[in-house]
Amino acid sequence: MAQWLIKSEPEVWSWDQQVAAGDKGTPWDGVRNHAAKLNLMAMKKGDKAFFYHSNEGKAVVGVAEVVREHYPDPATPGQPWVLVDFKAVAPFPKPVTLADVKAEPKLANMALVKLSRLSVQPVTDEEWQIVCAMGGYKG
Repeated sequence: MAQWLIKSEPEVWSWDQQVAAGDKGTPWDGVRNHAAKLNLMAMKKGDKAFFYHSNEGKAVVGVAEVVREHYPDPATPGQPWVLVDFKAVAPFPKPVTLADVKAEPKLANMALVKLSRLSVQPVTDEEWQIVCAMGGYKG
């Protein structure tokens, strides 16, 4: 299984809204960057993702899971954009801020630091373990 990080502005779609959506999950929409789209297309059912609040908060606040692999975005017929459905798994006991990530030398090469504008990013196994430990998540 691969791990990912997905970003959402909390005023557009928050962790609380993701949780409220329940086990059926919701489509991750609005991705209009080809690198992010390719990351969505690489996701497999059961993959986990850090749910990151961007702009406001700038922190990993929970873990989501892929419940449906990529499919065409009905909002963009004839275009190459895709959706992936996610459900909330669990909140982080302690949100891990961008400042926390940048302060950890072992995370210096994490996409969140190096490719800060990319909305859907891969996360290595080591990065996953470090961020989970920082946030007190034991899932």
